[in-house]
Amino acid sequence: MRVITLEQGQVPDKSLIERRILFDSDIVSSVAEIIQTVREQGDEALLDYTRQFDGVEPRELRIPETEMKSAPDRANQDIVDALRTAGKSILDFHKRQKRSGLLVARPDGALLGTKVTPLDSVGIYIPGGKALYFSTVLMCALPARVAGVRRIVMVTPPDESGQINPSLLVAAQIAGVTEVYAVGGAQAIAALAYGTESIEPVDKIVGPGNAYVTAAKRAVSGDVGIDMIAGPSELAILADDTSEPALLALDLMAQAEHDPNAVCYLITTDPELAEDVPEEITAFLEDSPRKDITQEALDNNGIIFVAPDLTTALGAVNALAPEHLEIQTDDPQDCLGLINNAGAIFLGTWSPSSVGDYAAGTNHTIPTNGTARFSSPLSVDDFVKFSNIVSYSYSALQQDEETILVLAAAEGLWAHGKSVRARFELFEDEEEEEEEEEED
Repeated sequence: MRVITLEQGQVPDKSLIERRILFDSDIVSSVAEIIQTVREQGDEALLDYTRQFDGVEPRELRIPETEMKSAPDRANQDIVDALRTAGKSILDFHKRQKRSGLLVARPDGALLGTKVTPLDSVGIYIPGGKALYFSTVLMCALPARVAGVRRIVMVTPPDESGQINPSLLVAAQIAGVTEVYAVGGAQAIAALAYGTESIEPVDKIVGPGNAYVTAAKRAVSGDVGIDMIAGPSELAILADDTSEPALLALDLMAQAEHDPNAVCYLITTDPELAEDVPEEITAFLEDSPRKDITQEALDNNGIIFVAPDLTTALGAVNALAPEHLEIQTDDPQDCLGLINNAGAIFLGTWSPSSVGDYAAGTNHTIPTNGTARFSSPLSVDDFVKFSNIVSYSYSALQQDEETILVLAAAEGLWAHGKSVRARFELFEDEEEEEEEEEED
């Protein structure tokens, strides 16, 4: 890990914190071709791409109901039990996020509010390959279920035998997924966005994926909603002289083992940690089954910032805007109010980011690449839409008439003002006619 010493009040160099996702032109071109082919050829394209990219002879795309029902008996029971426990925590936390809408009555008789409506359908992408992300199924689908989404579709690549891991299917059942399809890659994103003979299109697509999946999500964004353009996972740890070097080392390694492109920062006011933590990492690496990936990530994307004081360290954290932030200082609560930019914040020695990945109940789909400056973790709000409600009375419109007329005239929008004024003119004409009839 590189070591960079900050001066008082200095923030990390801009080149270190600009982590924009730049897609290789070949990937963009390939993804565009895949999307167009799926739109034109539908299921046939999905099956062909499964043969080409996954190296298996595809069976039917949709996982049959009989296979879904038998999954709990075929799955690893320890994993099933852990998924059920984690699912309860995730469900409980996200239920507390659910909104019921808003309606406000003004004294002049106007009613103003917000109507909350769940999306009709959502697609969740679950990566395949060597790693199986059971927990991501829960994190993506359970908030949608809490929101009231009627149709939750999961797509995931088949394994080498053309099957879907039964524990993954159990996770889908726990989370309330209604359809599962054995298809992955950019072609799966295209199917979710535009539909095929077997897969009806959805309103929104969420979930992580490789560069091809991420590029495909960006390409279909606008035709369909997406959660975010996610990059490699990130962790920043804020530490002082009360922190335990071995724990800091393991927490950094836990992030680095995700991906060779994972980003790991240690921001500390204790210069000795800049020496002690790398030594601990070297010792622990010998036991890691993902040694090469972890080492590559830390060598390429690992930085230790040594700050002269806590204020400078906090400024560095906010400039980095990390996906995950651990605060392992003498008094983490004191720092919390000074953190403006972080996707998820873990306070104290007993709160490693791993608990957020699996068991705490908070969502682990979190903004990366510094986008925590303006983005939020996946939540129930991502699976609903908000509609404004406006109901005016005669007196309410009369109250606001002059404001509307002045602004409409200033903007040169004649009909805007006339549509308001005409209501009063019409009402006045009708009132005069009624008075004349009464006199006759």
